[in-house]
Parts: sequence; structure tokens; C-alpha cells
Amino acid sequence: MLLTGLALGIALGFTMQRGRFCVTGAFRDLWITGNTRWLTAFLIVVAVQSVGVFAMDAAGMITLAPRDFAWLATIIGAFVFGFAIVLAGGCATGTYYRAGEGLVGSWFALIFYALFAAMSKTGVFAPAVDGLRAVTVHASTIHGLLGLSPWILVAVLVTGVGLLARHHLARRPALPVAALPARKSGLAHLLFEKRWGAFSTALVIAVLAILAWPLSWATGRESGLGITGPSSALVNYLVGGDPQLIDWGVYLVVGILTGSFIAATGSGEFRVRLPDAVTTVRSIGGGALMGVGASLAGGCTIGNAMVDTATFGLQGWVSLVFMIIGTGAATRLFVTGPAKATAASLTPVRAGR
Repeated sequence: MLLTGLALGIALGFTMQRGRFCVTGAFRDLWITGNTRWLTAFLIVVAVQSVGVFAMDAAGMITLAPRDFAWLATIIGAFVFGFAIVLAGGCATGTYYRAGEGLVGSWFALIFYALFAAMSKTGVFAPAVDGLRAVTVHASTIHGLLGLSPWILVAVLVTGVGLLARHHLARRPALPVAALPARKSGLAHLLFEKRWGAFSTALVIAVLAILAWPLSWATGRESGLGITGPSSALVNYLVGGDPQLIDWGVYLVVGILTGSFIAATGSGEFRVRLPDAVTTVRSIGGGALMGVGASLAGGCTIGNAMVDTATFGLQGWVSLVFMIIGTGAATRLFVTGPAKATAASLTPVRAGR
């Protein structure tokens, strides 16, 4: 059954690479252009998954158990994580699939992300992380806090996301993009050459996210998609060699890397690309901060912002908000701020009248 994690991971990595599903870009677009298209795609995953998760819970296939909300660690960790993904050039899954494309900068980010996640969960930083996560309130979900049926929130979420998607789909289509003649046909063309849309990619990812719940539970891992914990476990396995650390989640992250490599190779997009010195330093620093931030927050953009939000967990929605804020702070510092300063310095000074 563990191999189902590998299979689902391959499908997820393949889909994210071909669809260019970048959560970092979705958050960053809000601050640079105000565009919500990719954020809407991300929320489609959350909304569709939410329907599937609560249906499975109602059917007894899984059991959603409450847990206390580690509010302080979640806020700090989510902000740090959101800040870090701009430095690293991608979130946890984005780093995995870009590493599969041959981006050496993402290799550095991925290595240090997994290493610092392990250090934060079971290593030298664990006491500090555990101490912050011990600061909790006795609440776990939005519907539990409000005393509502979760299906009311599901209906609100699906309706809101549906209206957002309709808004984007109703806008005037962009000018056609020039493309080379197709070299493949049939399924090969669809999988490796045809441009994947943001919303269609989101629907595929949503289906995979739903499937992750029963497949993971069947192996004793009572959770859905998750990246940080498995990445930490993989590092600990490589260091200590304990085979009990290899669970469904570890197979999942290995599968994401494998699926991305298959997609990039099949589409001709795989190429080993070396970063410059500045990008290398930022990738390493961003990866390290991602590992610490995700451990503090209890999850990354997948485990928290995509999965826990689908169950209306307080940790998930608070994480999503502070990840976006953290991304905005880093964008202002490293993207829009320096760009404006550079543009201003290049503007010719006009002589006075």
C-alpha cells in the first residue's frame, strides 16, 4: 500500500510541472499586479477537496479529529515560510518539482528545506519549536468555533470560489500565444505539449488531494497531502537508516520529484541550469527558513494552506493569511522595492527650466 504514495506523488509532480502550478507566484501576484487568477486556482483545489473530505468523513472512510490550535507558532511560522518562499523561488512542492526540472538553485533550496525541517522537528531546534507550539487555545476548526455544520462553510466556500472562477473565465480571452507546430499527437500531445490551463490543473490536483486521504489512511498515516513531515523523515532516514521512518508520505515526496522529472523530460523542458551567486545564497537561505517556518506553523502551503483549509482548520486558514503577508513582505523587500530603486536611478535627470 505504501507504493500508492509513490504513484500519487508521481501524478502530482507531473501535474504541477506541466500546469506550472506555482503557489509562490499566486501569492506574489497579489502584491505585484493584484491578479487573483492563480490564487483562484489554488482555492479551487481547497474547495473541491473540502467537498470530498467531508463526504468521506460523513461516510466513515476517514475521521477528522479536533486538535488544539497552536496560534503563536502558526502565525510566526507561516509568516517566516511566506517570506522564505520568495527567497527560495518556490514553496515546498514548487521546490520539489523545479528540482525535477534541473534547476540547481531549487536543489539547494530543497536540501536545506528538508535539512532544517528535520532539525526543527527532531533535532537541535526541536525544543524551541515544541515550546512555541505548546502555546495553544482549545479550538481547532472554524465551524466548531462558530457552532455550525461544516457543510454550511463548504457551500459558502464553493460558491465564493465558483464566482471567482467565473469572473476570470468571463474576461476577454488573451491574444493567442504563438506556438511551434505540434510534434506529438494524441495522448502524448495532451500530456507533454498542449498548454495546461490554471483551472483544469487545479481540478486534477484537487482529485489527487482527495485520493490522498483514503490512500494514506489505509497505511496508518491519518492525514492527506503533506510535504514537510515526510521531507524531515526522509532526512532522518538517510542519516539514521531507520526503515520505520519510510511511510506513505516519504513515498509521496519522492514521487513528486520523480513525476516532475518525467514531465520535464517528456516535454523537453529538463535542463540543468546553474544559478548565479546571489540566487544560490537566496535559495539556501530561503530553503532553511522554509524548513523552520513550516515546522513552526505545522505545515507548508500544502499541509496547511491547501489541506487543513479544506477541513476549515484554524491552523490552515491562519497560515494561509500569514503566508500571504510574509510573501508580501519579501516581495516588497526583494522584488518591487529594489526594482523601483533601480528604475529611479536609471531615470535621466532633466535640466530645470
